[in-house]
Amino acid sequence: MTGRIITARHGRPNVDRSVRITAKEYGAWWANYDLSGLAPGEEPPGSLVEAAGDCHVVLSSTLPRAIETAAKIVDHARHVPQDAMFVEAPLPPPPVPFLKLSPTTWGVISRIFWFVGLSPKGVETHRGAWRRVRQIADRLIEHAERGDHILLCAHGYVNWMLDGHLRKRGWGRECHVGDNDYWSWRSYRRVAPDLEAVTDMGERKPS
Repeated sequence: MTGRIITARHGRPNVDRSVRITAKEYGAWWANYDLSGLAPGEEPPGSLVEAAGDCHVVLSSTLPRAIETAAKIVDHARHVPQDAMFVEAPLPPPPVPFLKLSPTTWGVISRIFWFVGLSPKGVETHRGAWRRVRQIADRLIEHAERGDHILLCAHGYVNWMLDGHLRKRGWGRECHVGDNDYWSWRSYRRVAPDLEAVTDMGERKPS
């Protein structure tokens, strides 16, 4: 029997979102965000802990907030492999001078610039992120098709991209808890053939 795929967003990081900063300063703020673990007192919801208890495999991105999230979900009781494949889609500072805005507002502006292709050289593009999401989905589906229930502890935008991609590949969403907030999670089951499966040569084939 095909297993279940679960994707979870990390808990609230230990960063200050109340500051007003320039776009350049936002670049430094985001770099610090990627180095930050969870805020004190952050704990996973019981529903997510219960779902994780049924999983044969738990994976995490290599960013501290995701690593600590996974550790809390499994109560530090099992090994959680980490992979940079699962990190968040980038949010490079946009080329907007003078303005001082909150990190949350800069995040929205940055995502728009990145989405339309206006990002610095060397930064993963929107198209590149979609290629990576396909690779993530391939890995999760491979586990599930072996009968494993699998949980991925990752990030908000990557999980959102995965949601659309998995559903296009025949995975129905069983539940969605917490919208796209911290500690939110989604569960998927195979409901249709995977018409988006690809060979190593990049050719489409039915599963």
